Amino acid sequence: MVSLDSVRADVLIACLCAEWCGVCRDYRARFEQVQAKFPQARFLWIDVEDQADLLHPLDDVEDFPTVLLAVGDEARFFGPVLPSVEVLERMVRAQMQSAGSHALKDAAVADLLGRIRAASYGDVRNS
Repeated sequence: MVSLDSVRADVLIACLCAEWCGVCRDYRARFEQVQAKFPQARFLWIDVEDQADLLHPLDDVEDFPTVLLAVGDEARFFGPVLPSVEVLERMVRAQMQSAGSHALKDAAVADLLGRIRAASYGDVRNS
């Protein structure tokens, strides 16, 4: 287990899903399990249809679940993931412990991260 005083507190994990997607509905409970292990990180559940204005112009999220993982103002990962607690937990832990990961170079993903950070969306338990 990661020591809370050795991790970054500016980690954002946003799961982009759709309510109609059965995989997403099943994954939400697993996403919450990972959130419980990292209370210092911010976890968001974003419905790609209900919050389409947030995603625009990045409208092509087609594979679910899609995860945006960021540290500060740097997107570190954006793409589909296996709907597994272990996979997401490993990804979050790696970002929380690593100061040397590289930011993605995709301007559209960086813009999405900026819109998410600027918006006042609640965490996964409140959305």
